[in-house]
Amino acid sequence: MLENLNKYNIVLASNSPRRRELLAKLGIDFEVRVLPDIEECYPEGLPAHDIPLYIAAEKAQANKSQMGKDDLIITADTVVICDGKVLGKPADAAEAHHMLSMLSGKTHQVVTGVCMMSAERQRKFAVTTDVTFKELSAEETDYYIDKYQPYDKAGAYGIQEWIGYIGVTGISGSFFNVMGLPVQRVYKELLMF
Repeated sequence: MLENLNKYNIVLASNSPRRRELLAKLGIDFEVRVLPDIEECYPEGLPAHDIPLYIAAEKAQANKSQMGKDDLIITADTVVICDGKVLGKPADAAEAHHMLSMLSGKTHQVVTGVCMMSAERQRKFAVTTDVTFKELSAEETDYYIDKYQPYDKAGAYGIQEWIGYIGVTGISGSFFNVMGLPVQRVYKELLMF
């Protein structure tokens, strides 16, 4: 399967170990190539659900100058949206605590934007998953932040970590999207490349 990709050198342009792990599970060969200092900013007023797709496309454009003629570059960005507010990666423990307090007892959305680009074409899409948390105690939140230091994760949590096991009461959509890459949709799109 995915023989159509044999003509490409697949490049995952991401620092995320979770994205590497998830893409590897599709059974395709790829390399990781990351450009330093790509800013993850977006125009003010951009709707929250459009932000990750915008950033994924910007990351792809930044990689365009480094792209070989046979490269197929995959970029992605994930945000957590709670009560209309975008939660990125927390800067410190206090910000992580604030984010987890916002998510406690509520349903929020995790949106991952993905851009796939070769010399001839580009495909972009976003996937949304609803995640519901139980009421988290301050003790649970502090334990998680101290032990797992989720400063590299949108919304200050990794669903595959302790907080996901004890805190998530419901999920509607792709679990792997919450981890950072909607691999089922990536597979579907790669079949059409």
